[in-house]
Amino acid sequence: MESQQEIKVIKSSGKRAKFSLTKLRSSLKRCGADDHMIDKIVNSVRDELYQGISTKEIYNRAYAMLKKEKHVYASKYKLKKAIYELGPTGFPFEKFVSTILNYSGYKVVLDQQVEGKCVTHEIDVVATKNEKQILVECKFHSEEGRNCDVKIPLYIHSRFQDILLQSTAEETKPQECWVVTNTRFTKDALQYGSCVGLYLLSWDYPINDGLKDRIDRLGLYPITVLSLLSNREKQFLLSRNVVPCRQLIGDQFYLDHLGVSQERQEKIMTEINLLANL
Repeated sequence: MESQQEIKVIKSSGKRAKFSLTKLRSSLKRCGADDHMIDKIVNSVRDELYQGISTKEIYNRAYAMLKKEKHVYASKYKLKKAIYELGPTGFPFEKFVSTILNYSGYKVVLDQQVEGKCVTHEIDVVATKNEKQILVECKFHSEEGRNCDVKIPLYIHSRFQDILLQSTAEETKPQECWVVTNTRFTKDALQYGSCVGLYLLSWDYPINDGLKDRIDRLGLYPITVLSLLSNREKQFLLSRNVVPCRQLIGDQFYLDHLGVSQERQEKIMTEINLLANL
């Protein structure tokens, strides 16, 4: 095998990048695996590396080993992929974002019609905290490797300005506008957002406060991470607007409706409680 430093992997975007053991270790550490398990997975992956291996293949290998060791490790490791699985429509992602805001102390309302000076705008989430109102637009991509370019914040900023022009009373005027995506923003998008005062939230931005960081802190994972549920069961739950795992703690009857055995339900609820840090 070629030395690890020379191995180039193919990312979901199709671009090549140098394989990083450090990043692999970091992602395994974040999901809760101990040093022994991390070393075991890293050594296994390193032994199977070859020039042009896909990041998907590396992920699948690590995921399989984590799942065999402990389901909750695999569920946490799957987080990024699980958010893509909230599609194909963007509504489950909007609900998931609203839940994150709600658990962060905001009062939230989804799908609101807000009057602008020129036209009426449909806003994904209106959130209020300490008498401060923010408008939140969610941009969901179900295709891995796609990023939000500068056209997205340009468009959303223009809508926000139209709403501000219509809002005459200070107490009813929104103070902030957020753009939230499950992918990443391009460099130009980040630069424009910073310049005009938009708050941009993506998978890993702001640094140490991106979606992945907020989800880990809150223990608020989407049901699509659950390794003990089939794809059919996950889609059923999403169709019933069950998006965060925590929701099943109070609505376990959905599992009854799916015909999930009591023994399996207990395993699923154990995993959910571990994810929720309960």
